[in-house]
Amino acid sequence: MSQRITKTIPFATPVAVLLGALIVICGAAFTAHAQDDTFGDSPDPVKLFERGQNAHARGDLAKALEFYDEAIKVRPEFAEAEFQRANALVGLGRLPEAETSLRRTIELRKNWSLPYSSLGSLLVRLKRDAEAEAALREALKLDRNNYLALRLLADIRLRAGDPKQAAELARRATADKDAPAAAWVLRAMAERAAGDNLAALAALAQVLQIEPANVPALLERAEIRIATGDNEHAYSDLKNAEVLIKGDKTGLARLAADYQLAGKNEDAHRVAEAAGITTAQQSAATSRGVVGTTEEIAAANSEDPEVARAALEKLLIKNPNSAMLLSRLGAAYRTLDPKQSLDYFKRAATIEPANVDYATGYSSALVQARRFSEAVAVLRRVLTDAPENYAAHANLATALYEAKQYTAALSQYQWLLKAKPDLSVAYYFIATAHDYLGEYNEALEAYEAFIGRADIATNQLEIEKVKLRLPSLRRQIQLGQGTKRKTASTTPD
Repeated sequence: MSQRITKTIPFATPVAVLLGALIVICGAAFTAHAQDDTFGDSPDPVKLFERGQNAHARGDLAKALEFYDEAIKVRPEFAEAEFQRANALVGLGRLPEAETSLRRTIELRKNWSLPYSSLGSLLVRLKRDAEAEAALREALKLDRNNYLALRLLADIRLRAGDPKQAAELARRATADKDAPAAAWVLRAMAERAAGDNLAALAALAQVLQIEPANVPALLERAEIRIATGDNEHAYSDLKNAEVLIKGDKTGLARLAADYQLAGKNEDAHRVAEAAGITTAQQSAATSRGVVGTTEEIAAANSEDPEVARAALEKLLIKNPNSAMLLSRLGAAYRTLDPKQSLDYFKRAATIEPANVDYATGYSSALVQARRFSEAVAVLRRVLTDAPENYAAHANLATALYEAKQYTAALSQYQWLLKAKPDLSVAYYFIATAHDYLGEYNEALEAYEAFIGRADIATNQLEIEKVKLRLPSLRRQIQLGQGTKRKTASTTPD
């Protein structure tokens, strides 16, 4: 995701409310009656489940878990009890067991959307976004109006640097007439990241209509107003937010940063000092702070790429060791001047070698420069520190494939498919990798999977290549070929 520049302390994203544990009481499935807390002699799993529901509703999760376990002992295929068991385990903080229970629920009832979205919520909480995304997309296949899945998936895509899809998902999530304020804040953030400030302001107006004292919405609106030069109204939002922030260091840090962006340095210093956090002057001296005027910083955050690029270069003169500025410039020059982009990303990764985002950016530039062996080495290190980093896996798959390391590339494409089952183009690269390796049966299977899933609008070239290859591939299989590596005459284009 692109990084907005502040002169002081980075502000936090106000979407943690989306990541809480999901506790769903399935009272509609079974009528709850007042029961005592003993198992009694009845082996009736429904009655045991109802008692678990009663205990769950009272907040006695340990007792609820006992009843759910007993119900499952009597009826192992009791999906509702397994699901509620998972929710109780989440409430008790026993997350690995909850994950196992949710996966068991899905095994028992594959066409039920709710366990998939609950699993996605849990995986987000465990910082396993790629797996969470796969679960959430499955939930939406089963129920396109699963609003929890929509909100969580929008948040994942926003954090992954895909604001366009994040905004689309967030719009669908806010179609819910009971959409919480947090969903509208998320939509505003996605619209803003996608470059549509008017849509973001409209979403924030909806939030503030629901909750006039919503601090994240006030700060988000203030930042948009600052970026568009409306400092007067931005200052009003900041003052209103300050009254509401009580001892929240993260919120105060963001407030101090916004005051400074609005040109209110005295307010920024006052808030930072009162909260016991880094002051504006101290922050400017740190490696993460950026020295520059308010106008220069606003220009660096401009939606006009030429304006932003020029401002970033100017700021880099004042901040020559800012890895963040170097990374931003690397992204800005990616298509304009790949060689320059590579240099900027390399410098950023050298300054902060432990930063996964900078290393991933550097590896992407190496792939673009067709320096595949170097890219593979960098990406292997990235994945050691961040094994679920989707961009790193995608770049590694490309680098290995282009370096003709097809066996290693296959494992990366399989990982990508597990993370995104609807990534149809992955089947094409899996098929051609098997084809290059002379594994014709596997190649045929993957080619057919690709043809069955491909979008003719986006994969027309690949589809045509596959159609040309399939007749000769089938003949080779009939002739018993495929035990050796191919010759040039059987190599796919």
